[in-house]
Amino acid sequence: MPKTEPFDTLTERYEKWFEKHKFAYLSELNVLKKIFPEGKRIEIGAGTGRFSQPLGIKVGVEPSLPMGKIAKKRGIYIIRGVAEYLPVKDRSFDICLFVTTICFVDDIKKSFKEAHRILKDRGYIVIGFIDKNTELGKFYLEHKWENPFYREATFYSTEEVINLLQKTGFKVDKIYQTIFHLLSDVKNVEPIKEGYGKGAFVAIRAKKEVA
Repeated sequence: MPKTEPFDTLTERYEKWFEKHKFAYLSELNVLKKIFPEGKRIEIGAGTGRFSQPLGIKVGVEPSLPMGKIAKKRGIYIIRGVAEYLPVKDRSFDICLFVTTICFVDDIKKSFKEAHRILKDRGYIVIGFIDKNTELGKFYLEHKWENPFYREATFYSTEEVINLLQKTGFKVDKIYQTIFHLLSDVKNVEPIKEGYGKGAFVAIRAKKEVA
């Protein structure tokens, strides 16, 4: 079952996070823009469209009805569904985006397989997530029961995500990181650095391999 309950009932609180943590949000957006390729795009777990809209994504899949309604107001065509069973035709998109979505899916491997299915040959999957092995990732893990959004979340390390991508038919070609402080200490847009291990927010781009 999709973990939508807090997103259905605390939508306003979710939206306010982006205002409260403006510089963290802009940092995440900047690193995604750096690796985002051209082409027909879809976001899986589009939420309220906070990333779809500035990244020029016009189509999103989202299980939460209240979140999807806000995304529609931002100009995103929302398909109601979950990452493990995408209601999308085979080979219909060039880029498939997941931003802070993988920690909420029931089956990450199946979600990646579905992304592989809907991508055109040599299309890209782009993933943005919090690395559990960083300072902020460890903080989230230690305090997850205090946050209604993260109580049922499963956090991953960058190594785990890379491994799962390789197992589902993708080849990683770019990895960047940003947010090098706890959120309370992020007072400006954070720098972007290649690789991973220090920055809490990691952006990975991987190409669909064709047999």
